[in-house]
Amino acid sequence: MGLHRHRLHRLSWPLFAAGLALFALTVQAGSSAWPDPRWDWQPALAFAQPWRWWTAAGAHWSPQHLQMNLVGCVLLAWLGWRAGLGPRATGAWALAWPLTQLGLLLQPGLAHYGGLSGVLHAGIAVLDVWLLLGPARDQRLGLALAAGLILKLLSEHAWTGPAHAVAGWDFPLAPLSHVSGTLAGWLCGALLLRRHPRHAVSTR
Repeated sequence: MGLHRHRLHRLSWPLFAAGLALFALTVQAGSSAWPDPRWDWQPALAFAQPWRWWTAAGAHWSPQHLQMNLVGCVLLAWLGWRAGLGPRATGAWALAWPLTQLGLLLQPGLAHYGGLSGVLHAGIAVLDVWLLLGPARDQRLGLALAAGLILKLLSEHAWTGPAHAVAGWDFPLAPLSHVSGTLAGWLCGALLLRRHPRHAVSTR
């Protein structure tokens, strides 16, 4: 019975990742606009239409953009499953979802934004916190992941403009969303996981 509960405990993370993917597919379904202006992030409407704090993650700039982020959902679902992330980590990721858009207010020149990549970065950051709170081997992995994230964010030069064209991509990159998502994930992970280490889950 304990093992069964443990397996159910570990399902929350991949199910949430699958839910994000399904949500993104649903937001774009039936719309010929990329992104759909009813759902994308628009700072001028952020408080008048608060649903955009969530729906922006589902609105994408092109089929290629959506496909890339769906692959990201699958990869993050698998990584979280392998690491044993449970409901508290999943809750941290869910909390970071709307907070990812909060950082975009620092760049009002980004008049429109859509995509899951910021929220996916938040999920990676939550995973990183989980590793850093684990045993020594996992802590080393967490430190390496944190370093990799920081180097990636610095390489994207978020301070140079709201959106960047990338060769081979048919959509613009909004690097500030990656910075905001990562910071939101680290913050929410620290808040929800700090006092609840992984050994609180028993398989007995």
